[in-house]
Amino acid sequence: MDKLLYGVAYYDEYMPCDRLAKDVEMMKAAGINLVRIAESTWSTCEPQEGVFDFSHVTRVLDAMEGAGISVIIGTPTYAIPTWMVKSHPDVLATTKKGPGIYGARQIMDITHPVYRYYGERVIRKLMEVSAHRKCVIGFQLDNETKYYETAGKNVQEQFVKYLRTKFNDDLDAMNQAFGLDYWSNRINAWEDFPDVRGTINGSLGAEFQKFQRTLVDDYLQWQADIVKEYAREDQFITHNFDFDWRGYSYGVQPMVDHKHAARALTVAGVDIYHPTQDELTGAEISYGGDSTRSLKEDNYFVLETEAQGFPGWVPYDGQLRLQAFSHLASGANMVEYWHWHSIHNSFETYWKGLLSHDFKENDTYRSAKVIGKEFAELGSHLVNLKKHNKVGFLVSNEAQTALDWFPIDGTAGGGGACKYNDVVRYVYDQLYKLNVECDFLWPETESFDQYDLLVVPALYAAPESLLQKINDYVAAGGHLFTTFKTGFTDENLKVFHDSQPHILDRCLGISYSHFTFPKQVKLSGETYHCEDNELKNFMELVNPEGAQVLASYDHYNWKRYAAVTRNAYGKGTATYLGCWTGDAMLREILTDVLKDAGLWGMEQEVEFPVIIKKGTNDLGKEVVYYLNYSPEVRNVIYHGTDGEELFGKAAVTDGQVLEIGGWDLKIVER
Repeated sequence: MDKLLYGVAYYDEYMPCDRLAKDVEMMKAAGINLVRIAESTWSTCEPQEGVFDFSHVTRVLDAMEGAGISVIIGTPTYAIPTWMVKSHPDVLATTKKGPGIYGARQIMDITHPVYRYYGERVIRKLMEVSAHRKCVIGFQLDNETKYYETAGKNVQEQFVKYLRTKFNDDLDAMNQAFGLDYWSNRINAWEDFPDVRGTINGSLGAEFQKFQRTLVDDYLQWQADIVKEYAREDQFITHNFDFDWRGYSYGVQPMVDHKHAARALTVAGVDIYHPTQDELTGAEISYGGDSTRSLKEDNYFVLETEAQGFPGWVPYDGQLRLQAFSHLASGANMVEYWHWHSIHNSFETYWKGLLSHDFKENDTYRSAKVIGKEFAELGSHLVNLKKHNKVGFLVSNEAQTALDWFPIDGTAGGGGACKYNDVVRYVYDQLYKLNVECDFLWPETESFDQYDLLVVPALYAAPESLLQKINDYVAAGGHLFTTFKTGFTDENLKVFHDSQPHILDRCLGISYSHFTFPKQVKLSGETYHCEDNELKNFMELVNPEGAQVLASYDHYNWKRYAAVTRNAYGKGTATYLGCWTGDAMLREILTDVLKDAGLWGMEQEVEFPVIIKKGTNDLGKEVVYYLNYSPEVRNVIYHGTDGEELFGKAAVTDGQVLEIGGWDLKIVER
């Protein structure tokens, strides 16, 4: 990239009046240099089967090209037209809830040959009218694609073929791997394979979900191959991945393996939504950025984030600007709002855009004008920021699915509220507050050796090869921090029948066979001094087998067991957290881990709400962001070589106090 991209999703076809010229004028005034169009309205592009009308697309292309505003074309395949469903009702996904009913977006079977036929045709027609245009700089495949729980007959037939390949047509091997003798679930002929939607077997159910995730890989690659036929060498192909949803972006997306699906793309993209006002911490921006940057090990695009959003997301003064630069601090080359204007009817009426329903200038728009001006002025210093992080953070869709089947706090009554992403964010958020930047890693990551510290939260299900790779990493001199619920089952969710945690007991120097829920249990020991030492949710009764005990349980019955341990193994060390502590206690434990790994520096002495992020720019200089996620002024002592604060163009020297206003930031280039 040679500049920062600052943009909006734009839907001229939703407008209650003709205001394209006015919108372009206001975009130019705000420094908006990019719009994304076309991804939402298949039924407008093809009102009847085989009847095409792209006038709303070409109209916008003409206007943007004339104004010097770049365009991303989104393929319009994530919301299907009524005529398709009327003629072919089985294109709707059949799920555990039964056959689909038309209405919402993302309700189709993405594998259905009829859907694929019509989808390919509309993509090609759209490419023919848009791909050659000068203003079109790239393409977005579909929109927040997932497998949408599709589990109809054709999907299950594909699943059986997948299993036959995986197990080399050996039914006995499959029955053994999945433990299907239980409750007479054994399958003795491929022709007898039951409807997977009814399975109670976690191994079979999790394998089906793993297979369903591969459908997304195939789907995005299918679209990418079509688009590549039309794309120029200077046009990118991207997709807007999203995350698990807790009212905002939260943790690993269960229906997509981002690492696998990103193979279809030339640039990784993401949608990040998060709380604002008094709940703005920047953690979701950082998590989403670290995750997406790691997909291609390169800069990424924020294809959607909020401007106003719902009423609770209307930003305080300064927050929109702080958010925009926070994305850049994690390595983004684009910040794009969903969306330009607020929609006047239907489902997302109150998911407001940069402009409100009256289309007039407002405080959010005026903030965007400031951001656009600064992006333009400072872009050469901030674009293409490269990271050299020393902490790797391992995530796993397989472990996530496994803990959906077997929740951490599950009981005889079933259910359970504590899932994989709760542990992921529990650990990640405290590293974030300690100003520790991370790269994300996945089970297939070839080597962990470039990282001084490997963080592994709740790796419940994993193949022995991955566990051995972690062991070898420690033996070679790496430092490991891992938590409860790690190394418990193989990749088929079969519990290992030797010491827990399997294989990792060697590098960790521990074992356990009991676990329970803490009731009035606290940590005890000389290592940690945090008063927030009461446990919650889950605890393992750990037996040290060579490991140093850093903390035990302050409880009359559990006091003989270890809670936190550290073990020297080969040239490295491995720290184990066997219980769920409070956040402040976890920060103290992680502080000790970072010091053990030689990763405690000046940045870690700075406490949240000030977040520090760094990278190297195209000029070969280090750029340091100081982001203040609070309404109060914060003072930070600058450490390092002399530099320049980019907003004020003022010299900065070692030991100087930087005063950072509420919901504000400073950027030093050195």
